[in-house]
Amino acid sequence: MTALKIPFFNYPSLFLKHEKEYLAIVRDVLRRGAYIMQKDLEEFEASLAEYLNVKYAIGTADGTMSLLMILKAIGVGPGDEVIVPSHTFVASAAAVHHTGATPVLADCGEDHLIHAGSIKNCISSRTKAVMPVQLNGRTVDMEAISAVADRYHLTVVEDACQALGSKFKGRFAGTFGIAGAFSFYPSKTLGCFGDGGAIVTSDDSIAEKIYRLRDHGRSSNGDVVCFGFNARLDNLQAAILNFKLQSYDSEIRKRRDLAQMYDDRLKGLKEVRLPPAPGERPEHFDIFQNYEIEADRRDQLREFLLSRGVQTILQWGGRTIHQFAALGLDGAFPATEEMTTRFMLLPMNASLEGSDIDYICEQIISFYRSGR
Repeated sequence: MTALKIPFFNYPSLFLKHEKEYLAIVRDVLRRGAYIMQKDLEEFEASLAEYLNVKYAIGTADGTMSLLMILKAIGVGPGDEVIVPSHTFVASAAAVHHTGATPVLADCGEDHLIHAGSIKNCISSRTKAVMPVQLNGRTVDMEAISAVADRYHLTVVEDACQALGSKFKGRFAGTFGIAGAFSFYPSKTLGCFGDGGAIVTSDDSIAEKIYRLRDHGRSSNGDVVCFGFNARLDNLQAAILNFKLQSYDSEIRKRRDLAQMYDDRLKGLKEVRLPPAPGERPEHFDIFQNYEIEADRRDQLREFLLSRGVQTILQWGGRTIHQFAALGLDGAFPATEEMTTRFMLLPMNASLEGSDIDYICEQIISFYRSGR
């Protein structure tokens, strides 16, 4: 068999798939001189709010700033603690740190998401909020998280940067707490051509504070009423995102189809633990931002796949945030520790075809059947 070349992510395809349309958008926006906070941003915010069935969607510079501004808006600051999962990107904890508060880590469950039971063990008199992170396009059991938060009077702030369109029991990720944050990094399911993000909320007071914080603390009449940030979503990126949002459901369908192909081909391998297949657990609607598996002899499998032209990655370099000694986020997280010795990401994006998935699966099956 001739080896294929399957990159982990095909970045050029993001532009080439709709090159004509994107160039038309760029010409339109630039010819109007519509660079910062123009109608294109307003239209995208309205479209996103309608899609998620929320009152406000506010375009921001990126997902990290979205989290930071939400935390500032709810009053998190020095002396406070915010619970975040150990299995997440550093940005989740960094947003807490930059308010002056302390991130406190909770362990993850079998689904690689924050575990409600671990949250209980992290609560102290200083705990002000809990930040579930909806990883890999899957929404955690938010009933369990919300029950803990309600019992201990904690505010829920969702890091939904990897989960736009994901649902739990029919409700979208990012809409369970006081506010939710999204990222539009290019490789996200809805990605722009640079950095970008959004905050969604249905709380009037939170929305008003976010509008000020993202634009140097200025109110709607131009008065500076607080210290804020330069954290606006670029208007050109907003126009591109609004175009892409119109066909976003087809992107999700493609990813779910690819995930089902992976499951059909690999579910018989005892050496590999797969994420739940689409429809396997009806209360969850996963969008498969990533396809994260656990694998025996993971490192050898990755080397073998690379030799056959298939690129894989270890999310965040294979380390979760408590494993970066410089951050000082120590603790015992046995489930996360075990997972990080086995987890890896297989290619998952809309540029892939069924033949690509077949090839990847054939190589994985070959690796384990040959006893390498």
